[in-house]
Amino acid sequence: MMENLLKPADRVEVTVLVDNYIDILVPPVTPVDHRLPFDPCHTLLAEHGLSCLVRVFAGRSEHAILFDAGLSRDCLFHNTREMGLDLSAVEAVVLSHGHFDHTGGLAEIFCGAGRQVPLIVHPDAFLRRRLNNPAKGPVELPQLDAVALKKAGADILRRKEPSTLAAGHLLVTGEVERTTPFEKGLPGMEAYVDDRWTPDPIRDDQALVINVRGRGLIVISGCAHAGIINTVEYARKITGVENVHAVMGGFHLTGPLFEPVIQPTIDAMKRIDPAYVVPMHCTGWKAINRFAEEMPGRFILNTVGTMYVFGGE
Repeated sequence: MMENLLKPADRVEVTVLVDNYIDILVPPVTPVDHRLPFDPCHTLLAEHGLSCLVRVFAGRSEHAILFDAGLSRDCLFHNTREMGLDLSAVEAVVLSHGHFDHTGGLAEIFCGAGRQVPLIVHPDAFLRRRLNNPAKGPVELPQLDAVALKKAGADILRRKEPSTLAAGHLLVTGEVERTTPFEKGLPGMEAYVDDRWTPDPIRDDQALVINVRGRGLIVISGCAHAGIINTVEYARKITGVENVHAVMGGFHLTGPLFEPVIQPTIDAMKRIDPAYVVPMHCTGWKAINRFAEEMPGRFILNTVGTMYVFGGE
Protein backbone atom coordinates (compact mmCIF):
# COMPACT_ATOMS: atom_id res chain seq x y z
CA MET A 1 0.00 0.00 0.00
CA MET A 2 1.28 3.45 -0.99
CA GLU A 3 -1.06 5.63 1.09
CA ASN A 4 1.92 7.16 2.88
CA LEU A 5 3.73 7.81 -0.42
CA LEU A 6 0.89 9.45 -2.38
CA LYS A 7 0.60 12.90 -0.86
CA PRO A 8 -2.69 14.81 -1.17
CA ALA A 9 -2.84 17.56 -3.78
CA ASP A 10 -4.72 20.83 -3.33
CA ARG A 11 -5.80 21.11 -6.97
CA VAL A 12 -5.52 19.17 -10.22
CA GLU A 13 -5.98 20.50 -13.76
CA VAL A 14 -6.38 17.99 -16.58
CA THR A 15 -6.30 19.55 -20.06
CA VAL A 16 -7.30 17.30 -22.97
CA LEU A 17 -4.86 17.85 -25.83
CA VAL A 18 -5.89 14.90 -28.03
CA ASP A 19 -9.09 12.86 -28.11
CA ASN A 20 -11.47 11.33 -30.64
CA TYR A 21 -14.10 14.06 -30.35
CA ILE A 22 -14.23 17.81 -30.90
CA ASP A 23 -17.23 20.14 -30.52
CA ILE A 24 -16.51 23.84 -30.08
CA LEU A 25 -20.10 24.59 -29.04
CA VAL A 26 -20.40 22.25 -26.02
CA PRO A 27 -21.05 24.35 -22.91
CA PRO A 28 -19.73 23.57 -19.43
CA VAL A 29 -22.20 21.40 -17.49
CA THR A 30 -20.54 21.04 -14.08
CA PRO A 31 -18.29 23.15 -11.85
CA VAL A 32 -15.22 21.18 -12.99
CA ASP A 33 -15.34 21.27 -16.82
CA HIS A 34 -13.96 24.45 -18.38
CA ARG A 35 -14.46 24.83 -22.13
CA LEU A 36 -12.47 27.05 -24.44
CA PRO A 37 -14.25 30.25 -25.54
CA PHE A 38 -15.72 30.16 -29.03
CA ASP A 39 -13.08 31.46 -31.43
CA PRO A 40 -13.29 30.58 -35.15
CA CYS A 41 -9.69 31.78 -35.59
CA HIS A 42 -8.35 29.03 -33.33
CA THR A 43 -9.51 25.59 -34.47
CA LEU A 44 -8.62 22.35 -32.73
CA LEU A 45 -8.28 18.88 -34.23
CA ALA A 46 -9.48 15.45 -33.13
CA GLU A 47 -8.11 12.00 -33.97
CA HIS A 48 -8.24 8.42 -32.68
CA GLY A 49 -5.77 9.01 -29.86
CA LEU A 50 -5.33 10.46 -26.40
CA SER A 51 -3.07 12.97 -24.68
CA CYS A 52 -3.62 14.96 -21.50
CA LEU A 53 -1.57 17.60 -19.74
CA VAL A 54 -1.91 17.06 -16.00
CA ARG A 55 -0.99 19.88 -13.61
CA VAL A 56 -0.80 19.09 -9.92
CA PHE A 57 -0.76 21.89 -7.33
CA ALA A 58 0.27 21.43 -3.69
CA GLY A 59 1.00 24.42 -1.49
CA ARG A 60 3.19 26.72 -3.56
CA SER A 61 4.48 23.98 -5.84
CA GLU A 62 3.21 23.12 -9.32
CA HIS A 63 4.06 20.02 -11.36
CA ALA A 64 3.28 19.34 -15.04
CA ILE A 65 3.06 15.76 -16.32
CA LEU A 66 2.17 14.71 -19.86
CA PHE A 67 0.05 11.57 -20.11
CA ASP A 68 0.32 9.96 -23.57
CA ALA A 69 1.07 11.71 -26.87
CA GLY A 70 -1.77 11.03 -29.30
CA LEU A 71 -1.83 9.21 -32.62
CA SER A 72 0.08 11.82 -34.62
CA ARG A 73 2.54 14.60 -33.85
CA ASP A 74 0.51 16.92 -36.10
CA CYS A 75 -2.66 16.83 -34.00
CA LEU A 76 -0.88 17.12 -30.66
CA PHE A 77 1.31 20.07 -31.58
CA HIS A 78 -1.35 21.86 -33.60
CA ASN A 79 -3.66 21.78 -30.58
CA THR A 80 -1.03 22.87 -28.09
CA ARG A 81 -0.11 25.81 -30.32
CA GLU A 82 -3.75 26.84 -30.74
CA MET A 83 -4.28 26.59 -26.98
CA GLY A 84 -1.13 28.56 -26.19
CA LEU A 85 0.48 25.71 -24.26
CA ASP A 86 4.17 24.85 -23.99
CA LEU A 87 5.06 21.19 -23.42
CA SER A 88 8.80 21.86 -23.07
CA ALA A 89 8.33 22.46 -19.35
CA VAL A 90 6.78 19.09 -18.48
CA GLU A 91 8.85 17.34 -15.82
CA ALA A 92 7.96 13.81 -16.95
CA VAL A 93 5.97 11.88 -19.53
CA VAL A 94 3.89 8.83 -18.60
CA LEU A 95 2.87 6.34 -21.26
CA SER A 96 -0.35 4.47 -20.51
CA HIS A 97 0.74 1.60 -22.80
CA GLY A 98 2.67 1.04 -26.00
CA HIS A 99 -0.09 1.23 -28.63
CA PHE A 100 0.47 3.61 -31.54
CA ASP A 101 -2.52 5.87 -30.81
CA HIS A 102 -0.81 7.01 -27.60
CA THR A 103 2.78 7.42 -28.80
CA GLY A 104 2.63 9.57 -31.96
CA GLY A 105 4.16 12.77 -30.61
CA LEU A 106 6.63 11.28 -28.13
CA ALA A 107 9.88 11.81 -30.05
CA GLU A 108 9.08 15.45 -30.85
CA ILE A 109 8.21 16.15 -27.21
CA PHE A 110 11.64 14.99 -26.06
CA CYS A 111 13.44 16.78 -28.89
CA GLY A 112 11.64 20.02 -28.06
CA ALA A 113 12.52 19.89 -24.37
CA GLY A 114 16.24 20.48 -24.94
CA ARG A 115 17.05 18.25 -21.97
CA GLN A 116 16.56 14.70 -20.78
CA VAL A 117 12.98 14.10 -19.69
CA PRO A 118 11.88 11.00 -17.75
CA LEU A 119 9.57 8.64 -19.63
CA ILE A 120 7.76 6.28 -17.25
CA VAL A 121 6.72 3.17 -19.09
CA HIS A 122 6.07 -0.51 -18.45
CA PRO A 123 8.72 -2.76 -20.09
CA ASP A 124 6.10 -4.51 -22.25
CA ALA A 125 5.33 -1.25 -24.05
CA PHE A 126 8.25 -2.00 -26.39
CA LEU A 127 6.97 -5.42 -27.49
CA ARG A 128 6.34 -6.22 -31.12
CA ARG A 129 2.55 -6.59 -31.48
CA ARG A 130 -0.24 -7.43 -33.87
CA LEU A 131 -4.03 -7.66 -33.97
CA ASN A 132 -5.08 -11.06 -35.26
CA ASN A 133 -8.54 -10.86 -36.78
CA PRO A 134 -9.80 -14.39 -37.54
CA ALA A 135 -11.73 -13.13 -40.58
CA LYS A 136 -9.08 -10.82 -42.07
CA GLY A 137 -5.78 -12.14 -40.72
CA PRO A 138 -3.10 -10.48 -38.58
CA VAL A 139 -2.18 -6.79 -38.85
CA GLU A 140 1.09 -5.79 -37.21
CA LEU A 141 1.04 -2.56 -35.20
CA PRO A 142 3.72 0.15 -35.24
CA GLN A 143 6.33 -0.67 -32.61
CA LEU A 144 7.64 1.77 -30.02
CA ASP A 145 11.34 2.44 -30.67
CA ALA A 146 13.39 2.76 -27.47
CA VAL A 147 16.58 3.68 -29.32
CA ALA A 148 14.93 6.56 -31.18
CA LEU A 149 13.34 7.85 -27.98
CA LYS A 150 16.66 7.81 -26.15
CA LYS A 151 18.30 9.72 -29.01
CA ALA A 152 15.48 12.27 -28.83
CA GLY A 153 16.18 12.86 -25.14
CA ALA A 154 13.99 10.41 -23.23
CA ASP A 155 15.30 9.05 -19.95
CA ILE A 156 13.40 5.75 -20.15
CA LEU A 157 12.32 4.41 -16.77
CA ARG A 158 10.88 0.91 -17.17
CA ARG A 159 8.63 0.17 -14.21
CA LYS A 160 6.12 -2.59 -13.53
CA GLU A 161 5.37 -1.53 -9.96
CA PRO A 162 3.54 1.57 -8.71
CA SER A 163 5.66 4.72 -8.48
CA THR A 164 5.18 8.41 -7.78
CA LEU A 165 5.95 11.65 -9.58
CA ALA A 166 5.29 15.34 -8.87
CA ALA A 167 7.11 15.22 -5.52
CA GLY A 168 4.90 12.35 -4.41
CA HIS A 169 1.56 13.94 -5.38
CA LEU A 170 0.89 11.78 -8.46
CA LEU A 171 0.88 7.98 -8.66
CA VAL A 172 1.55 5.83 -11.72
CA THR A 173 -0.21 2.51 -11.06
CA GLY A 174 2.19 0.30 -12.98
CA GLU A 175 0.75 -3.11 -13.91
CA VAL A 176 -2.89 -3.32 -12.82
CA GLU A 177 -4.30 -6.34 -10.98
CA ARG A 178 -7.14 -8.03 -12.88
CA THR A 179 -9.86 -9.35 -10.62
CA THR A 180 -13.14 -8.24 -12.26
CA PRO A 181 -14.67 -11.30 -14.02
CA PHE A 182 -16.22 -9.45 -16.99
CA GLU A 183 -13.07 -7.46 -17.87
CA LYS A 184 -11.11 -9.83 -20.10
CA GLY A 185 -8.84 -7.51 -22.10
CA LEU A 186 -8.71 -6.98 -25.86
CA PRO A 187 -9.44 -10.13 -27.89
CA GLY A 188 -7.15 -10.86 -30.81
CA MET A 189 -4.11 -9.01 -29.50
CA GLU A 190 -0.82 -10.89 -29.84
CA ALA A 191 2.79 -10.13 -28.89
CA TYR A 192 6.01 -11.58 -30.26
CA VAL A 193 7.66 -13.22 -27.26
CA ASP A 194 10.35 -15.95 -27.25
CA ASP A 195 10.37 -16.10 -31.07
CA ARG A 196 6.65 -16.73 -31.45
CA TRP A 197 3.32 -14.92 -31.46
CA THR A 198 1.39 -15.42 -28.23
CA PRO A 199 -1.82 -13.91 -26.76
CA ASP A 200 -1.11 -10.42 -25.46
CA PRO A 201 -2.80 -9.43 -22.17
CA ILE A 202 -1.37 -5.88 -22.58
CA ARG A 203 0.29 -5.97 -19.18
CA ASP A 204 1.76 -2.51 -19.80
CA ASP A 205 -1.63 -0.84 -19.37
CA GLN A 206 -1.39 1.66 -16.49
CA ALA A 207 -3.11 4.79 -15.19
CA LEU A 208 -2.51 8.00 -13.24
CA VAL A 209 -3.93 8.59 -9.76
CA ILE A 210 -4.07 11.83 -7.75
CA ASN A 211 -5.61 12.20 -4.29
CA VAL A 212 -7.29 15.61 -4.12
CA ARG A 213 -7.49 16.84 -0.56
CA GLY A 214 -10.98 16.50 0.90
CA ARG A 215 -12.41 14.89 -2.26
CA GLY A 216 -10.69 11.63 -3.08
CA LEU A 217 -9.02 9.99 -6.05
CA ILE A 218 -8.83 11.21 -9.63
CA VAL A 219 -8.15 8.18 -11.84
CA ILE A 220 -7.02 8.83 -15.43
CA SER A 221 -6.79 5.87 -17.82
CA GLY A 222 -5.35 5.64 -21.32
CA CYS A 223 -7.36 2.77 -22.76
CA ALA A 224 -8.00 0.69 -19.61
CA HIS A 225 -7.11 -2.54 -21.38
CA ALA A 226 -6.80 -3.95 -17.88
CA GLY A 227 -10.44 -2.90 -17.36
CA ILE A 228 -11.57 0.46 -16.03
CA ILE A 229 -13.16 -1.16 -12.95
CA ASN A 230 -9.98 -3.14 -12.29
CA THR A 231 -8.01 0.08 -12.65
CA VAL A 232 -10.11 2.04 -10.16
CA GLU A 233 -10.19 -0.81 -7.65
CA TYR A 234 -6.44 -1.22 -7.91
CA ALA A 235 -5.96 2.52 -7.36
CA ARG A 236 -8.07 2.22 -4.21
CA LYS A 237 -6.07 -0.78 -3.04
CA ILE A 238 -2.58 0.65 -3.46
CA THR A 239 -3.44 4.10 -2.10
CA GLY A 240 -5.70 3.03 0.74
CA VAL A 241 -8.16 5.76 -0.31
CA GLU A 242 -11.73 4.52 -0.81
CA ASN A 243 -13.43 7.67 -2.07
CA VAL A 244 -13.18 8.20 -5.83
CA HIS A 245 -13.91 11.75 -7.00
CA ALA A 246 -13.51 11.33 -10.77
CA VAL A 247 -12.81 8.61 -13.33
CA MET A 248 -11.72 9.79 -16.76
CA GLY A 249 -9.96 8.57 -19.90
CA GLY A 250 -10.44 5.70 -22.34
CA PHE A 251 -12.57 2.81 -21.04
CA HIS A 252 -12.28 0.64 -24.21
CA LEU A 253 -15.90 -0.41 -24.58
CA THR A 254 -16.19 0.22 -28.32
CA GLY A 255 -17.22 -2.37 -30.90
CA PRO A 256 -19.58 -5.38 -30.86
CA LEU A 257 -17.25 -7.56 -28.77
CA PHE A 258 -17.49 -5.10 -25.88
CA GLU A 259 -21.22 -4.32 -26.02
CA PRO A 260 -22.06 -7.05 -23.45
CA VAL A 261 -19.54 -5.44 -21.06
CA ILE A 262 -21.07 -1.94 -21.15
CA GLN A 263 -23.88 -2.53 -18.64
CA PRO A 264 -21.77 -4.45 -16.08
CA THR A 265 -19.19 -1.66 -16.28
CA ILE A 266 -21.80 1.04 -15.66
CA ASP A 267 -23.31 -0.96 -12.78
CA ALA A 268 -19.87 -1.34 -11.19
CA MET A 269 -19.11 2.36 -11.73
CA LYS A 270 -22.34 3.28 -9.95
CA ARG A 271 -21.23 1.21 -6.97
CA ILE A 272 -17.87 3.02 -6.95
CA ASP A 273 -19.94 6.21 -6.90
CA PRO A 274 -17.58 8.87 -8.31
CA ALA A 275 -18.75 12.48 -8.40
CA TYR A 276 -17.70 12.70 -12.08
CA VAL A 277 -17.28 10.24 -14.96
CA VAL A 278 -15.57 11.44 -18.15
CA PRO A 279 -15.32 8.66 -20.78
CA MET A 280 -12.96 9.47 -23.64
CA HIS A 281 -11.09 8.04 -26.63
CA CYS A 282 -11.85 4.31 -27.05
CA THR A 283 -14.91 4.18 -24.78
CA GLY A 284 -17.14 4.14 -27.84
CA TRP A 285 -20.29 5.98 -28.87
CA LYS A 286 -22.76 3.45 -27.45
CA ALA A 287 -21.02 3.26 -24.09
CA ILE A 288 -20.65 7.05 -23.81
CA ASN A 289 -24.36 7.49 -24.43
CA ARG A 290 -25.23 4.83 -21.87
CA PHE A 291 -23.08 6.57 -19.26
CA ALA A 292 -24.87 9.82 -20.10
CA GLU A 293 -28.28 8.17 -19.64
CA GLU A 294 -27.51 6.23 -16.47
CA MET A 295 -25.25 8.64 -14.60
CA PRO A 296 -26.86 12.08 -15.15
CA GLY A 297 -25.23 14.89 -13.24
CA ARG A 298 -22.01 12.89 -13.02
CA PHE A 299 -21.34 12.20 -16.70
CA ILE A 300 -19.39 14.85 -18.63
CA LEU A 301 -19.12 14.78 -22.42
CA ASN A 302 -15.47 15.35 -23.26
CA THR A 303 -14.25 17.42 -26.17
CA VAL A 304 -10.71 18.32 -27.18
CA GLY A 305 -9.49 21.43 -25.40
CA THR A 306 -11.55 20.97 -22.22
CA MET A 307 -9.76 21.58 -18.91
CA TYR A 308 -11.05 19.80 -15.82
CA VAL A 309 -10.28 21.44 -12.48
CA PHE A 310 -10.65 19.42 -9.29
CA GLY A 311 -10.20 21.04 -5.88
CA GLY A 312 -8.96 24.48 -4.94
CA GLU A 313 -12.33 26.18 -4.62
